[in-house]
Amino acid sequence: MSSLRAFVFPALLTALPAAPVLAAPPPSNLAEEARAVDTELVGCGTRSSLSSWTDPKRGIGCGRDVVVRRLNEIAARTGGRLQVIVDKYETSNQRTGNVPVHMENVYAVLAGTDPLRRKTAYVMSGHLDSRASDVMDAKSDAPGADDDASGVIVSILSAQAMAAKPGGYRATLVFAAVAGEEQGLLGSRRMKEWLAQQGYQVGGMITDDIVGATNGSKDRRPRVFSEGGPDGVDSPGRQMARRLDELAGPQRVRLVFRRDRFGRGGDHMPFAEAGLPALRVTEPLEVYDHQHQDVRMEKGVQYGDLIQYMDFPFVTEVAALDQLLLGELAAAPAPPKAAVLSGAVTPSAKITIEAEDDPERQGFELLQRETTDARWHVLRKVDRPGQVVLENTSTDNEYFAVRSVGKNGHRSFAVPCVAAPAPPPTAAP
Repeated sequence: MSSLRAFVFPALLTALPAAPVLAAPPPSNLAEEARAVDTELVGCGTRSSLSSWTDPKRGIGCGRDVVVRRLNEIAARTGGRLQVIVDKYETSNQRTGNVPVHMENVYAVLAGTDPLRRKTAYVMSGHLDSRASDVMDAKSDAPGADDDASGVIVSILSAQAMAAKPGGYRATLVFAAVAGEEQGLLGSRRMKEWLAQQGYQVGGMITDDIVGATNGSKDRRPRVFSEGGPDGVDSPGRQMARRLDELAGPQRVRLVFRRDRFGRGGDHMPFAEAGLPALRVTEPLEVYDHQHQDVRMEKGVQYGDLIQYMDFPFVTEVAALDQLLLGELAAAPAPPKAAVLSGAVTPSAKITIEAEDDPERQGFELLQRETTDARWHVLRKVDRPGQVVLENTSTDNEYFAVRSVGKNGHRSFAVPCVAAPAPPPTAAP
């Protein structure tokens, strides 16, 4: 095992590289395209997961047809690089009346170009289903313009943009529209199983859920929710959220260090519960009269998730952020397998980096942050796996992490250093 020694001085602590500024806002024609997709989905009347899968004009099957047709059109325009898959399954729980019901997810798979990374999948997903006030009501109108046609639109717009990229991406990208979210995250649980069945390792997952309106908020930044790990501080999803914050800048995204909003949940949760990198993106200000409500006028208040409340330029901005993050991660080397911190009760911290061979990796960046800070700083560059000794640096005062850097300049998200196991106690003489 190689060993590198480093003296650390305050002057060597540098801010992360300047975040790339997102290009000018997405073109207005994309906002009109988003509106057109939303109009079609809302036109299905309801997309309750318990509604019809076979009626071409009303029900969730109508919504599925919209998504499949749009994705197939993208596949045709991009030379067949997208594989569009309809995954049919049966599932049950209390919100299906405890009887098996038919459901379908739609996936558009953009295969990775590098055999080393092809079986790592980066996933963005919206949920196709909508709901009325009663989650078991499959008859009433439930337009679901925002919750969550907006997330489905992000998947479609992103598939269109990323499938057209010359040269593709090292890793695989999956653009999904899943059913059964309102019935208890059924579609995302199935998608996680499906990915494993296909031999994919999930490198990262974003659920875009309620990303279609700004509701008069002066702060237009989408909120990015990520949970803490076992220590309440770090998790793979939180590292992915930090990477988005670094790429886009805090002026474009608002990090929220929570699993989700109070009393709510989303399709990222089955992935996060499995220890996978997963986060949720949601609009800056929700109006609850427009969520999980029958369409009605009551005492002068309009209820219902209607298209008139949508902000389609905002939807395209969310799509651009998703593309920025997952495009970066899919082009980068894999994160290190492990980063182990040792050197307790000694003058110098030691960090051991473990990583698989990758000829496209240039090296690593060692990151540091104060325990009270939210964001990483670059401590130093490291050329190869092995042990780095930080002379006269305590293990106690900061958090450390490591990330991979590609020859193409793309970076993985950070892997926090974990403490080396304590040695077994010495037997008494």
